[in-house]
Amino acid sequence: MKKICFITTISATLKAFVVETAEYLHRNGDYDITFICDTDEDFINTLPDYINYIPVSMKRGISLSGINATFKMITIFKKEKFDMVQYSTPNASFYASIAAILVGVPVRLYCQCGLVYVSFSGFKRKCFKIIEKVTCSCSTWIEPVSFSNLRFSHAEGLYTKNKSSVLWNGSSSGVNLQKFDIKYKEDWRKEIRSKYGIKENSYVMGFVGRITRDKGVNELYATCKKFFQEQSNSVLLLIGVKEEIETIDQELFNWSLNENRIIYCGWTNEVEKYFSAMDVFILPSYREGFGSVVIEAEAMGVPVIVTDIPGPTDAMVNGQTGLLVNKADVNSLINAIKILYKQQDLAQRMSREAYFFASNNFDSEQLNQHILEARNKLLKGC
Repeated sequence: MKKICFITTISATLKAFVVETAEYLHRNGDYDITFICDTDEDFINTLPDYINYIPVSMKRGISLSGINATFKMITIFKKEKFDMVQYSTPNASFYASIAAILVGVPVRLYCQCGLVYVSFSGFKRKCFKIIEKVTCSCSTWIEPVSFSNLRFSHAEGLYTKNKSSVLWNGSSSGVNLQKFDIKYKEDWRKEIRSKYGIKENSYVMGFVGRITRDKGVNELYATCKKFFQEQSNSVLLLIGVKEEIETIDQELFNWSLNENRIIYCGWTNEVEKYFSAMDVFILPSYREGFGSVVIEAEAMGVPVIVTDIPGPTDAMVNGQTGLLVNKADVNSLINAIKILYKQQDLAQRMSREAYFFASNNFDSEQLNQHILEARNKLLKGC
């Protein structure tokens, strides 16, 4: 039995992107599985018996606690003697990769889910790029979640071509087509619209993600403020947790709180229902590893509008399943929304194409089979 350990900074990442894969590996392989992340008692209680859980105190952002996290992982790795450690998210990956190479873990797999430094500039960008290069250097293999991020990383000199690959068509976990089941779309659409008092003839735009600057929320607010003036029947659903509010334009944020056509829905584990209520999904992000919410929206037959950045460009087909817009460009975003609002035939065609694209290219069951084969190959000889 091979011992593998999945490591992320917080439990939400494991919950969203790893639990389903771990279940597949347990059912179809011979693995002893451990999770490491920041302490979360509620998360522990949801885990099946076959997953071991070891809490290590970690937080997002720069913190001296990272030194303690690294030393604790060194102790854990020495004791557990894992055959492979797999890490993602910036902080956890930095700590785990250093600890794993010092202990001599045979397979050190970096699942590169995004590059933090690309949204920085100057000295801060240089520092975080160095951190990224250290993580890559300490890893025996790197799996970026999108082809565009793979090409970007090669161009940046983060790692070589013979040390990296993208699994299948990319993404962190694909789309569970049993959960995102399009046959329930109309029922779910009515349920969510009724829940929030949204009229059937309303044009519903949607966003799913952390409500913070780097997700393009400032541009989304500014766009909606203009669009609402022209189309009084339009509504914006925001599904996600408010984070780093200080990074958001306070005037726009306060406007959004007082605008009854902007609905803050909070976090939900039934996001498929909320996608069903949307006429268009918008992700105006500054940086992404892949943008799993894009393929989830497409799986529910929703056309998408995303920024032309590495990651989301792999999750859609411009002009076929949705539209690309320039990063941090309100005019580009509002023009794309107007195109889909006014050209209903185009929007309906994109809706159909979006479903076929996501279901044919990102089915989580097929992706998990590729993951199993890749893990078996990496661990061969251990």
